[in-house]
Amino acid sequence: MTIKEFALPDVGEGLTEAEIVNWLVKRGDKVAVNQAIVEIETAKSLVELPCPFEGEVSELLVQQGETVDVGRAIISIATAAKNIKATEPSEAAIDDDPKLLVGYGAREVASRRRRGPGIRPTAPMPAPAVGSPSGNSERVAGRPKATPPVRKLAKDLGVDLGMVRATGNDGICTRADVLKAHSDRENLPATTGETPRSGTGDLRIPVRGVRKHTAAAMVQSAFTAPHVTEFVAVDITRTLELKEQIARRREFADVKLTPLTFVAKAFLHALKSTPEANATWDESAQEIVQFEKVNLGIAAATPRGLIVPNIKDAQPLPLAGLAAAISDLASTARLGKTEPQAMANGTITITNIGVFGIDAGTPILNPGEAAILAVGTARRTPWVVHDEQGERIEPRTVLQLALSFDHRIMDGQQGSQLLADTAALLREPGLALI
Repeated sequence: MTIKEFALPDVGEGLTEAEIVNWLVKRGDKVAVNQAIVEIETAKSLVELPCPFEGEVSELLVQQGETVDVGRAIISIATAAKNIKATEPSEAAIDDDPKLLVGYGAREVASRRRRGPGIRPTAPMPAPAVGSPSGNSERVAGRPKATPPVRKLAKDLGVDLGMVRATGNDGICTRADVLKAHSDRENLPATTGETPRSGTGDLRIPVRGVRKHTAAAMVQSAFTAPHVTEFVAVDITRTLELKEQIARRREFADVKLTPLTFVAKAFLHALKSTPEANATWDESAQEIVQFEKVNLGIAAATPRGLIVPNIKDAQPLPLAGLAAAISDLASTARLGKTEPQAMANGTITITNIGVFGIDAGTPILNPGEAAILAVGTARRTPWVVHDEQGERIEPRTVLQLALSFDHRIMDGQQGSQLLADTAALLREPGLALI
C-alpha cells in the first residue's frame, strides 16, 4: 500500500493560502479520481478540490476553518501499491500511474517514514461545534445541505452545519436552523475555540477569505493610487425607451436587458475615444501599460463578500452578448460558483450601487486598474428639457455616474472626456451610430 499526500494547489493566479471550509470526506472513505473532497475559500472564490488519487482516506491533515499555505499537505490517501522495491522495504511503493490532475500537485511519502523536523505534526481534528443545549446531537450523515448564504451565516457564527438539525424541505438547513443552533450554543459554557464575546454580546468575526483580500486590496489601492472622482447626472429617458423597443424584438426574447447593460455598452464605446483608461501603472518599470483588450469587471455583492469577476474582451460584444455575459456573471456570483480565472486579468470596472437605492459614491479603484465607474439608482426627477419646442420642466429618469481614476495614468481632461462621452451616449443613444 502506498500513502500519498495531496498538497494544497494554487487554484488561482499566485494565491499563497486558502481556508479549509468544509471536508466532503472523512477518514476511511473510498475516493475516486476527480471526486470532490474538500471546499476551500481563497482570497478570490469558493472552490471544490478534486482528488488526484483513487484509494481510501488515510488521514485529514488539517482542520476545518484552518488557513493553510499553498504546497502544504492537506490529506493523505492510501492507494494500491505498484512496483515495490524489494531492496527498500521501509520505503513507500512507487506508483507509476499516479493519475495526477493537471494543475494540482501532490507528493508521495513513505508509509513508515518519520516526519522531518521541518514538517508540522498533524493536529487532531477538533470536536464538532455543539448544535443543541444538551450537547448530545449526532453529526448529520454526509454533507449538510444548505444554500451559500446559509453556509456563510453558519461560518460567520462559528456553527458547524453538520450538527444543525435541518427543518427545511428535503433536509436542507435554513437560516432559522442556523440561528437556533447558534442561540442554543450561546447558552452553554464557553469551549476552546469559541469566538470571543464581550459582556455586551458583541460578536468577533475572523477576517478571512474574500473579506480579508478585499480589505487588503482596498487599503493598497487607496494609499498607492492617487484617486480623483468626478460626477455627472444623466437623463437616461431615451435609453430606457430604446430598451423597451429592443426588448420586443424576437432576437432579444430570451435576453435579460437591464439599464446596467446599456451603461456598460456606453462605457465600452466611450473607451474607444479614451483608451488611456484601460491601463495599469507599472511601478518597477515606471511605465504605463495600456491593455489591448478590455476585460470589463462587474462588482458583485455575494454572501461571501464583494468580488469583481470580469467579462473577457468585452468591447466587441454586441448588446445581446453583453447582456448575457452580465447576467451569467451575476447569477454565478450569487451561487458562489465564480472561478478564480473569472476574476483574473481585469482591466477596468463598473460597480452598480444603484441596486441598493444609492444615488452616488466615490468608488475605490480595483488594484492595478486605472478607472472604475459607479452607477447610481435611476429615479424619476423633475428635469429641465431643452429641445426644438423650447425649455420646460418635466419628469425624466435620471441617474448619477461617478468615475474614479488614477491621476498618474489619466489627467483631468481624459477622465472628464470618458465620463462625458459615457453620459452623452446614455442621454442620446443614437450618437453611437455617428
